Amino acid sequence: MLCPVCHIGETRVVDSRDDENAVRRRRECQSCKHRFTTYERAEAPRLFVVKKDGRRESYNRDKVIGGLRKASEKRPVSESAIQGVADRVERELYARGESEVQSTVVGDLVMAELRGLDKVAYIRFASVYRSFTDLNSFQEELAQLLAKTE
Repeated sequence: MLCPVCHIGETRVVDSRDDENAVRRRRECQSCKHRFTTYERAEAPRLFVVKKDGRRESYNRDKVIGGLRKASEKRPVSESAIQGVADRVERELYARGESEVQSTVVGDLVMAELRGLDKVAYIRFASVYRSFTDLNSFQEELAQLLAKTE
């Protein structure tokens, strides 16, 4: 492991903790004494997302997080909550045991998680994901959300 400050490869592990998704290691550079954290995750099998137009692309966790951040902008949703949603969506996708998954499945999983996290973020995400074309379709989604929360 190279030190991010001096780029020397002599580091030692000071602390190691198992997390639900990764192993967190606190490291110290033997040369400059800089301390930094690394995370180790088991490499998951390749997962492809099949888009609406039939294109296939590799699953990208960063795209899910980007969509969550955009939907949660200026909302009381913490970064750890966003990461948690991304973790749960990813776990569910890999638990299916399939090498390909439809993009609608990913979107539906994200929406289900957002529904319980923040209603405004849910509506924001749904408005982009479902491509509301008019006010009526937006009102229908809002009415469904309100009916489920009452």
